[in-house]
Amino acid sequence: MAGLNIPGVTDPYNTNETVEKLMQVERIPLTREQNQLETYKDQRQAWREVNTQLTTLRDSIKTLYSYENPFNSKLTTSSNEDAITATANRSADIQSFKVDVIQPATSDRFLSGELDADYQVPSGVYTYKVKDKTVTMNWKGGSLKSFSDALNKRSNGVIKSLVIGASQGKKTIMIESLATGRENRLVFEGSAKDFAINSGMITAVETKKINFGNSASDFIAVPPVHSDEQTKMPPLSLTRTNISNGTITVAPRGAFQLAVPAEVAQKNTNHITFKVRSNAVTDITEALNKQPDSPVIPDSGFAEFEGIVVRNSASETLIKAEIIPQKSVDPINDKNVLYAVMADGSEKLISTPDLFSNDELTIDLPVSDYEGLKSIIVRNQNTGYSLEVSAFSAYDSAEEVGYTPNNAIEEAGDCTIKYEGIKITRPTNDIDDVVPEITLHIHEKTEKAATITVKADKEASKNALIEFVGKYNQVVAKLNVLSQNKSEIIEELEYLSADEKDALSKQLGMFQADFTLSSIKNNMASILNTPYKFSDYATITLLAQIGISTNVSGFSGSYSASRLRGYLEIDEKKLDDALENNLEEIKNLFGYDSDGDLIIDSGIAYRLDKEVSAYTQTGGILSMKTSSLDSQIKTSESKITKLESQMSQKEAELKSKFSTMQGSLNSLESQQNTISNFTNRQNNSNR
Repeated sequence: MAGLNIPGVTDPYNTNETVEKLMQVERIPLTREQNQLETYKDQRQAWREVNTQLTTLRDSIKTLYSYENPFNSKLTTSSNEDAITATANRSADIQSFKVDVIQPATSDRFLSGELDADYQVPSGVYTYKVKDKTVTMNWKGGSLKSFSDALNKRSNGVIKSLVIGASQGKKTIMIESLATGRENRLVFEGSAKDFAINSGMITAVETKKINFGNSASDFIAVPPVHSDEQTKMPPLSLTRTNISNGTITVAPRGAFQLAVPAEVAQKNTNHITFKVRSNAVTDITEALNKQPDSPVIPDSGFAEFEGIVVRNSASETLIKAEIIPQKSVDPINDKNVLYAVMADGSEKLISTPDLFSNDELTIDLPVSDYEGLKSIIVRNQNTGYSLEVSAFSAYDSAEEVGYTPNNAIEEAGDCTIKYEGIKITRPTNDIDDVVPEITLHIHEKTEKAATITVKADKEASKNALIEFVGKYNQVVAKLNVLSQNKSEIIEELEYLSADEKDALSKQLGMFQADFTLSSIKNNMASILNTPYKFSDYATITLLAQIGISTNVSGFSGSYSASRLRGYLEIDEKKLDDALENNLEEIKNLFGYDSDGDLIIDSGIAYRLDKEVSAYTQTGGILSMKTSSLDSQIKTSESKITKLESQMSQKEAELKSKFSTMQGSLNSLESQQNTISNFTNRQNNSNR
């Protein structure tokens, strides 16, 4: 209720002041409850801050023993990073190996001839293909620049176009495939091919083939191969091959060798192609196993006298001979039937994993993959399959698409490297299937083999440990502030700003009587100081052994109270030495599998995680603390609302009573003034 003063009228009885003083007494329960509510809110905020810092610490802890732990991180270095680099997965082995880059993978990049600056690209449907991806544009005609811009908008990451200034008043247009590898040739179709020819970008050519292996005289017997052949098994023979209508039939245990023409083998862009099909036939081992065992004729003997040996004549008549049973012949099923023979006589298997699928296999051999190729061998060692091999032919892959570039900046080609002396080709410059868990990144040709070294990323491990120590100390600082009423605790935290120190000062000693904080701190300290012997040969079993510990004595042995508060310190030199020499043991110190079930169940980080989780998880100890305070805050807010309503009513009652009293006093005063005025008038009239 508003005050009793009326404008122009004084408050001679100090009614408002009297009411306010009376209300101050009445408001004591309300003020007490409001202060209690603020205390609840401050406590809830403090518990939330503890929960946040413990959660942050837990995240740091988990990185020290989870699959993503830094101790498994790997670094790779290259002796020639301009030519080749590598990235290693976490499970890559520590190793060093050599890679020689013969040729990086390239893409088709074709340039047109010089065109007039105002050259108009004719209208039409322009189609560009790169392997199984197609870009088609319905062009209405226009300048080179407009054509190039329109093509780029529709390229979908397949091709790229660029207009380049040439000589005075002339321009050229470049079109390139964005995919590397010989299989990703740039193909022009429709108006795109016409424009490429007319602009001088390409010249149409006919694909020429070289046929060979069309007559029986082209085939020779294969050289014998040492093997543990079964006793009755027929040797591989050229006589078991037959040519009819351009098809070579190779019966079971048949084989032949075909020389590759020099004009084919000497051109790296050539490919040799032929087809192979397997046909199931009656297994020859069935007949072989039905043949009778051959008799063994006993030796006819000899006579010896004074060094002279006279042998008896061999038996010319049938006599009873000893029969030695022979082992049965087992069927042979072998998918490895094709081999490339090199100039040095060595052989390289031509893989045919789907040989027995009943489908005709098309074999395409890039000559560049078979350096020094001299001939091709077919060895059908199988006993239940015959082979049908087509005639052989060769083609130049540079002419395969029906044109040859006139101004090629670069032509599509596979990446070729030698890994530890083994020649390998891939269509891309990022190769992840040669060295396990390592991806090679090819940039350019090497003059000599580059050395790739894979080693542990010790810096990542060190940074993770430093981060853990920092987060741990922040939690300890918070626990100290809330559980102890010592201002020096805050002053010791030199990394805090003035505002942060002021905020902490309001929380100093807030939970002195709550044992939760001391329990967290003591349990964590106990975990850190416990030895963990993860194997019988472990030499690092304590955190202090790697240079991380609570140092209770200052420099030169002087006492420092701040070092008694549970903070961790790092001896960087000792830590560096431990990481350099005992990285695997440090990893096990923070988390290891104690029972062989491949699940980490012990170690510093594992136990700290479990300890902190009990406080921070949903429904955990800190959650119960804040939930309890939430209930108290809600109850307090209800009390305050009720008390405020009561205070409003009380104040209204007092003001009403004092208003009535003041009205009565004013009336009496008015009557007194009237009587006084009447008396004065009477006295004046009697004079």
